[in-house]
Amino acid sequence: MSAWLRLDGLDLVEQGHAIIRAVSLEFAAGRTLILGPNGAGKSTLLRLIHGLLKPSGGGVSWADPLRQAMVFQRPVMLRTTVFKNVLYGLKIAGVDGSERERRTHEALERVGLAPLAKRPARVLSGGEQQRVALARAWALEPQLLFLDEPTASLDPASSREVERIINDFADAGTRLLMTTHNLGQARRLADEIVYLDAGRVLEQTPAAEFFRQPRTAQAAAFIHEELP
Repeated sequence: MSAWLRLDGLDLVEQGHAIIRAVSLEFAAGRTLILGPNGAGKSTLLRLIHGLLKPSGGGVSWADPLRQAMVFQRPVMLRTTVFKNVLYGLKIAGVDGSERERRTHEALERVGLAPLAKRPARVLSGGEQQRVALARAWALEPQLLFLDEPTASLDPASSREVERIINDFADAGTRLLMTTHNLGQARRLADEIVYLDAGRVLEQTPAAEFFRQPRTAQAAAFIHEELP
């Protein structure tokens, strides 16, 4: 597989503190999960790649431009209905009116929220709000979806539903870049693992190999500590 994304010596320094340190990676897999302990820089790296943060050094190179969307751990809901929350994202993206309506209906069906389309989004449960965020992403028809700890604050049932939707994205051909500290989730979703510790990449390994025989002591210790 040829690389669709390259990071070349990516750095981020804030107030004299190095948060991301000389990260060089090539991405060719369909589903890459970024693992690491709290404070490792996982979310920061994701934001650098997506362009939400400007690096202090190094660069991000794309083989081809990709339509992108991002889903955060705590989604922001507008003070309106579920339907209009999804519709608004398409309006901002410049999608025409009739097409906006069609995509919104389809996206809400995909995430199982069509019956709640007229409900105020802010009264929904946390899991339902995350599904609204995923519907907004689905409606944009991304070629690459960024997911930052999308189930970290959800109960097990909601997490399973979110994982189902994430798998639907992958089955539709969307590439995934996702952060998590949940090893079970990483086993279920990842094609490859990037292991980050203190802002440095210590491993980039096929997922099965990472869990069978991690290459670094830090990754081995992380797996040992996190698995029951």
